[in-house]
Order: sequence, then C-alpha cells, then structure tokens
Amino acid sequence: MRPIWFDKTDNSVNIIDQRKLPHKTVIEKLISVAQVITAIKDMYVRGAPLIGVTGAYGVYIAAKTVSDNCKDIKSYIDAECQKLKNARPTAINLIWAVEKVFQKLNFSANIEDIINTAKKEASAIAEEEVENCKKIGEYGLSLIEEISKKKNGKTANILTHCNAGRLACIEYGTATAPIYAAFDKGIDLHVWVDETRPLNQGARLTAYELEEKGVKHTVITDNAGGHLMQHSLVDIAIVGTDRTAYTGDVANKIGTYLKALAAKDNKIPFYVALPSSTFDWKIKDGIKDIPIEKRNSDEIRYVEGFCRGKIEKVAIMPQKSPAANYAFDVTPARLITGFITERGICKANKEAVLSLFPEKNRSKTYG
Repeated sequence: MRPIWFDKTDNSVNIIDQRKLPHKTVIEKLISVAQVITAIKDMYVRGAPLIGVTGAYGVYIAAKTVSDNCKDIKSYIDAECQKLKNARPTAINLIWAVEKVFQKLNFSANIEDIINTAKKEASAIAEEEVENCKKIGEYGLSLIEEISKKKNGKTANILTHCNAGRLACIEYGTATAPIYAAFDKGIDLHVWVDETRPLNQGARLTAYELEEKGVKHTVITDNAGGHLMQHSLVDIAIVGTDRTAYTGDVANKIGTYLKALAAKDNKIPFYVALPSSTFDWKIKDGIKDIPIEKRNSDEIRYVEGFCRGKIEKVAIMPQKSPAANYAFDVTPARLITGFITERGICKANKEAVLSLFPEKNRSKTYG
C-alpha cells in the first residue's frame, strides 16, 4: 500500500496516518485544503517526496473545492497554494510540487478542465518520484555491491537515520532504495536503524519497512552510531534529505550532522540519496540559508507507544523544564562522500551536481 493514493471510486485523496504506525494502520481521506495542511503540519505524512506529492494533490483539492460563485478562480487557487507551500518550511519538494501543478493550470478553461489538469499533474508527479527512487536504488546498488565484494560476501552493514523509505517517498524510498535493490539481488546485508528522536521515525517506520521486506536490521539509539563506526561495525552510511543546496550542503532530520562527523572521523563513506526535486537551485550556503523548522516542544516532552492495546502518550521530562525542538540540521558538503540521484552518483559540490543536471547550468536558475 502506498502512503498516498487517488481513489477513482469517489475522486478522493487517501493517506496513511503515519503517526499511528507501526501499531495501527489508519487511512484518512483528504477532502479540503485545510485537511491537507493539517496532514502535512502534524505529520500524518512526512518525508520530502511524500510531502511534495501531498501538496500537489492539495492543488487538485483546491480546484475541486472552488465554489460556484467564485469570481476569480486563479486568485482563489493561488491563495490556497500559498497556504500549502507554507505548511512546512524546510522540505523544498513541497514548494516545487505545488508550483509545478499550479503552473500547468489553464485558467481560461472551465473549472472541470482545471480540476482534471491538476489531478493529472499531481498523479504524474507521484509517478515521477516513484521512478526516480527506483533509479536511485539502481545506482546506489553499486556501492553496496562494492562493499560486499571487498568483504568477500560477508555482511555489509549500512547505517540509516530517520525514515527515507517507501513511506516517505511513495515507493522504494531514497536511502532505502539501494538497500532494497541489494537485498533483492541476494547480497548479505544488515541495517543499523537510528531510532530518530523525538518522533522515532527510524524505530517506528524504517524498522517497520525493513521487517516487512525481510531485511536484517537492528534499531539503535541515536547516539550509538559513532561507537559502531569506531568498532568497524558500519561499512557505509546512507541518509535522505529534505532540502539540498546545489553546492552540496544537506538539510536532513536532526542528528544527521553528528553522524556525518563520526563517519568522517572513522573514514566511513557517507552518502545522501535524493531525487532532483529535493535540490534547491537558489541556495549556495545551506547552513546560512536553508530554513530550519522548529516544532512544538511537546514532541520532546512526551513519547508515544503501544500499551494495553492502544497508543498511549507519557511525559518523560519535568513539566516546567523548557525544551527546544529543532527538526533538522545541515550537514556541510565537506562531510559528504557523494550524492545518489536518479541520474547517477556524484560528489557533493556545485560542479559535480551541475554536470548531472546541465539544464540547470544553461538556464542559470541557480544562485
């Protein structure tokens, strides 16, 4: 089951509420832009590619909910698009996808044509992201094959952070795509899964995916990665990203920077897997210019788990102690071994990235 899909029986957009996984599978229908925004903000859906696709379908829902007495359809949908783009600040895919759908709309046409165009474009974006993730897996497979060969077929140990799997990316995932490709080819591998506090996307979602697939894995605390690297228990780290400067700086779930530092110190290759929709072609300095979302501190104050047949929330810190919940950090390009994209693997620098995407160089869309 994909984490988002279009239901042709009632022309609705359905999502899995990922807050409930792995304990319950809850499906929600999105029938208003307000619901789409809530789903994105409150992390019913999460992961940059999925957020983007959800935003794309949000434009379809905006068109579908235009009232009969609306005098300026373009202005109405544009205003709804601005709300969608502001739902979460860090993931560039959201802005990219919403704008891509909006730009396809012909506002001189009747409303039914506008609705159908929005639906068609949103669905095309979803399929494009699926295909891109598949290609990321095909290119990333070579890295794991090389490790397996060097180890004479012994277990290749891969470390991940957060969830950059199919639940974040419609299908295959980004960071997990090479893992699945290697597993399907019969390579002996094992994945170290960072729990990823405060919402435990690794422990809840990546582990859920890997267990479902049958991939050997072990959930670890967020701070165990360095220890494992020191003792030669990690062969490669592969993570995803929510926004990447074309110069090589990478914004990903908080804690990624620390993993990259540990990998550099222990000479462990550190790769970032991403589709082209996650590049920001205007930002040069990721640390300075990528907006970092600061979320509700209650996500740190409380932890949820499955207890006595239901999901329970419990407090884990003194009620009066302040908490700061930074959702992402930026890993500088110098710590990154390379990018795995749908067009191949490259170094994390401007020249290498633009060599894979020469049309961006020609159009001079970058900063």
